[in-house]
Amino acid sequence: MDMQPPRHITERLQHIRSGDNGPFSTAGLIKTIIWSICYFFFYFGQQVAELLAPIFLILGIGWYLLPHIVSAITTSAASADPQAKDIMNHVAGTLPTHLQIAGHYVTATSLIFDGFLLMALAAIGATLSALTARQM
Repeated sequence: MDMQPPRHITERLQHIRSGDNGPFSTAGLIKTIIWSICYFFFYFGQQVAELLAPIFLILGIGWYLLPHIVSAITTSAASADPQAKDIMNHVAGTLPTHLQIAGHYVTATSLIFDGFLLMALAAIGATLSALTARQM
């Protein structure tokens, strides 16, 4: 009775005899290193985007709503003291509609838009990191 080893063992023995080390070959190692670096950058980008997106959204929505809230308070306080009404009008007039930070023009709607773009970047990063994890 002739006993043959299982097929996966004979294939592995053929790889060893041919000099190919499978996943431990130089090409396999280089491929793993490249995919690991890609995975790191995609996952890092995803984490940064997930951290900044809610901050941008909250700041943008708050900045957008603040002038509306202050003007609503000012108009509802018509029967209030004239000095208090003047102070509230002054505060409503001093709220900025835009900021220029280091040469960048920032508005409330641009912060909201950037928050949504960062959420999209986080989704793309999650997708790409999952795909690179499969390649490793």
